Amino acid sequence: MSPNYILVVICILLSTCSFYETNAQLSANFYSTTCPNVSSIVQNVIQQALQSDARIGASLIRLHFHDCFVNGCDASLLLDNNATTNIVSEKDAAPNTNSTRGFDVVDNIKTALESSCPGVVSCADILALAAESSVSLAGGPSWNVLLGRRDSRTANQAGANTSIPSPTEGLTNITAKFTAVGLNLTDLVALSGAHTFGRAQCRVFSARLYNFNGTGNPDPSLNTTYLSNLRQICPQNGSATALANLDPTTSDGFDNNYFANLQNNQGLLQSDQELFSSATTLSIVNTFSSNQNTFFQSFVQSMINMGNISPLTGTNGEIHLDCKRIN
Repeated sequence: MSPNYILVVICILLSTCSFYETNAQLSANFYSTTCPNVSSIVQNVIQQALQSDARIGASLIRLHFHDCFVNGCDASLLLDNNATTNIVSEKDAAPNTNSTRGFDVVDNIKTALESSCPGVVSCADILALAAESSVSLAGGPSWNVLLGRRDSRTANQAGANTSIPSPTEGLTNITAKFTAVGLNLTDLVALSGAHTFGRAQCRVFSARLYNFNGTGNPDPSLNTTYLSNLRQICPQNGSATALANLDPTTSDGFDNNYFANLQNNQGLLQSDQELFSSATTLSIVNTFSSNQNTFFQSFVQSMINMGNISPLTGTNGEIHLDCKRIN
């Protein structure tokens, strides 16, 4: 019996392996000789940023997510508009404009890495490393990030408009967007658990508070006390950009409270609460709520799975010297 066959059997039994052709090309040791301190450099910059911005970790993991769902994890999200190089920025796509943030911290990480290991570490790998550091610094799990991605020379604003899951979409549509990039329902629920920290603007969920699906009434699935609290943060005709915590219990910590919130009808976004109203995902929510270690293990595997979406490797793409523009 071949070793490969045994590996396949083990993976099937454990349901933990992801057979992406890219897995063999990415490696946790990719920079072991060319930039051995890459992880600590990234973490140090994020620790510094956290001193003045408690939500920067959540913002950074969101950049990785929004990058990977459009043409794969290739740092195309970071490119600015540039008429000379025909870049139409993904930053201006509907899911990102006036919403994604943390680009300055990415630039600070890149500057620090260029000082230590010039021309070596890709911006796509910076996003993957920043996501891991952000989770671990907030009390969540740590993992060995697979590395070796290269950076895109193009952006895809149209793709960003259609491929990134929306907080106001139904579960069926969101599931289809995950399936399109090779992710399953467990990945969807586990990665949604990143909403255990961070904030959301009132404009993203205010319809749930006052006029859900055009009914003139609030979303009936909202806990009434939670609804009252949210209405204080987001009054009708108030600021559309006022912020509410995605997790009202431990707003800056990475834990499994997000799933207990869903059980108590305290999911902030429609896309959050729907995970507890569908039979296909409810059991996963209950499992993660009852066992934080199980959630952490699944979250790590799903982050690795997401980080494996269509990376540029080998001689494809380039290593951007400035994450905002192609070389």
